[in-house]
Amino acid sequence: MRKLIITALAAVSLCSCSVLTGINWNAEGLASAAGKAMTAASITDEMVVELSQQTIAQLDAQSTIDKGSYQRRLERVMAGVTDIDGVPINLKVYKTDEVNAFACGDGSIRVYSGLMDVMDDDELVAIIGHEIGHVHNQDTKKSIKAAYLASAARDVVASAGNYGAVAAYLLGDIGEAFVSAQYSQQHEYRADQHGCQFAIDRGRSPYSMYNALQKLLELSGDSNSSIIAHMFADHPKTELRAEKMKKMADAYVAKSSQ
Repeated sequence: MRKLIITALAAVSLCSCSVLTGINWNAEGLASAAGKAMTAASITDEMVVELSQQTIAQLDAQSTIDKGSYQRRLERVMAGVTDIDGVPINLKVYKTDEVNAFACGDGSIRVYSGLMDVMDDDELVAIIGHEIGHVHNQDTKKSIKAAYLASAARDVVASAGNYGAVAAYLLGDIGEAFVSAQYSQQHEYRADQHGCQFAIDRGRSPYSMYNALQKLLELSGDSNSSIIAHMFADHPKTELRAEKMKKMADAYVAKSSQ
């Protein structure tokens, strides 16, 4: 029992000696938490693919998938792109007003029709390249690990006889940060770079990523989209990302003109 408690709590970096005092722990719940924590520490690329496939299957089943003009446009702008790091891609459009897109380790790329409504083709390609960049840089693997740790933390909470004593340490901002899977500014910048180069490599404007970020910033100012508000809550840092993309585009244009 003691080993399970230490493994579960240490794995999520939330251990506190005072928390353990006087709590009746449930062994089954702690075993589940410890198992998830150990899984998080040993996730392989193959597991990422399998977990992505399971998640995408569920998301697809819950979504309205467009098979008309949006899908045709997506296939057109992505013509010639066959894989993500060797994994064959599959493209689908979710019919929704939300402005979003994501890519997964199993080659799935999902674009929301709301995003396609506000982006031109160049900007759309850059955004998709940005999302592919997160997969290429293994940011999505880190998000899956975080999701396992968040689930492990909840198992620890459920295992405590005195729920309130542990909940204060395990719930709240930490769990929300894990579950929301927001990337660090460095991760976002690297994905921006990938998106910019991805667009350039496909004959799009070198300013595609910059223009897309500027447009998303404008939309976030008065948008009712919870996703947009969440993604760009920190305007100064997002504006800095846009400035870096403009400098990257300027450098490409200057080099190309020599």
